[in-house]
Amino acid sequence: MTYCVGIQVEQGLVLASDTRTSASFDDVRVYTKMHVFDFPGERSIVLMSAGNLGTSQAVMARLQRDIADNAHTNLRTPRHLFEVAEYVGQALVAAQAQVASNALQNGVNVESTLILGGQIAGEAPGLFLIYPLGNCIAASPETPYLQIGESKYGKPILDYLIAPSTSLEDAARCALLSLDSTIRSNVSVGLPIDLVLLRADDVKIGERMRLDADSKFYRDICDSWASKLADAVQRLPRFAWEPANTSTAQALPLAQRKPASYAEQQIGEGAAQQ
Repeated sequence: MTYCVGIQVEQGLVLASDTRTSASFDDVRVYTKMHVFDFPGERSIVLMSAGNLGTSQAVMARLQRDIADNAHTNLRTPRHLFEVAEYVGQALVAAQAQVASNALQNGVNVESTLILGGQIAGEAPGLFLIYPLGNCIAASPETPYLQIGESKYGKPILDYLIAPSTSLEDAARCALLSLDSTIRSNVSVGLPIDLVLLRADDVKIGERMRLDADSKFYRDICDSWASKLADAVQRLPRFAWEPANTSTAQALPLAQRKPASYAEQQIGEGAAQQ
């Protein structure tokens, strides 16, 4: 499994992804699921992938090859971002078709799903979810974030806090907490986390970082959030039969939330999945 989230606010885009990939019970690896194509001043495009790792890598290889070969259509030729999303969708369908016949005989799912975020000079930033069939949907003021992979654990904080007026930095903090909630609840999603910020009108990748369990900034955010949640529970209204101030809610420090060895846990079966 995997978890990737893209957030679109008035100040720009936040894109974040985990890096865990599993092919069997004892084959757990780290692969980036975030792919950056940055042409400062012209266009900046970020792709995140969930699903079959081989398919996702085939798509990225095709996109890079088309740029290198100056193909008639590549990431640099469409005039509008939605046309870029359509082109990437076509590349995704072609990559899946390449391996589908052999894969189906072995019961392997070759599908992948992508999030595309970026900006072309002269346009506002945009965010698209590209389905395995190649079609896509765009984020909107009513739905300012898109998720792929193991999305349910990290969704509530986004529903509560993300709005178009949210600052870019607050949106980035929410993205990290959304990933932390997922990592805490599902062993098939794991550190490190890749994070990119794209500020409106910059037409270039802004801040870009990789955060792991040893990153002080990540630890401070997650532990502070957990501590404040525990404090909030203690401040909730008491039941009629309770005396005041009886709650004992406490938050585990980040270092205590997961077992020492993820490989000891049951990850899943089948072909490598992001």
